[in-house]
Amino acid sequence: MVTNPYKILDIPETASDEEVKTAYRKLAKKYHPDKYVDSPLKDVADEKMKEINEAYDMIMDMRKNKNSQNQSSYGSSTGYGGASDPIFQRVRQLIMANSLDEADRMLDSMADSQKIAEWYFLKGMIASKKGWGEQAFQYIQRAVQMNPGNPEYTAAYQNIMRARQYGAGGAYNQPNQQYGCSCCDMCAGMMCADMCCNCCGGGC
Repeated sequence: MVTNPYKILDIPETASDEEVKTAYRKLAKKYHPDKYVDSPLKDVADEKMKEINEAYDMIMDMRKNKNSQNQSSYGSSTGYGGASDPIFQRVRQLIMANSLDEADRMLDSMADSQKIAEWYFLKGMIASKKGWGEQAFQYIQRAVQMNPGNPEYTAAYQNIMRARQYGAGGAYNQPNQQYGCSCCDMCAGMMCADMCCNCCGGGC
């Protein structure tokens, strides 16, 4: 799984579309399967070529989606505020599969320039599923501040605010702590778990 496509193509994130294409062609020529037909490195070259193709497609998709987001506050029809980005889509899938650590690593590996509202929203979803209530609140609040017109972020923020009210004085209001066992804390935890499922596009 490619996590940093720019690194694969050995170009900066500020590279123009033409520079991206030039870098891709150069590497594709170097690792083209036809050059390794009878070589012991054939499998390595095939894997490298697959990685290069994936990196190129990912960069072009990200740029296409970014242009779409600039034209609409809700992004493209496949998602809100960045959800159509291949990396963010993958993170959402990992969250739904409860692979929270892997999802967190993918987000942390992204460059600062990629940390748009969707990045903060998904960090909040992960924190909420882990029971880190205060972190979840801060991340989702930041997502709403960056993109106040996004209905998904707003709904999550409203849900987490209600959960904070139910869990007032409990473990939910303490950073980096798991939910406690009081009735209020359990209620808050259930609301946040439900929020994660609904906002990330499926059931738990």
